[in-house]
Amino acid sequence: MEFFEQNQMYVVLVVVLAIWFGFLGYMFKLDSKIKSLEEQLKK
Repeated sequence: MEFFEQNQMYVVLVVVLAIWFGFLGYMFKLDSKIKSLEEQLKK
């Protein structure tokens, strides 16, 4: 527990970055799905 008490800012930074990378990964995945649906509608 001592590590978290001394390095709270770094722990918060890592958690926030993990959330942002997960969100960006989800957006790219969603974008590729939307593009494929648009291609299917054009045909």
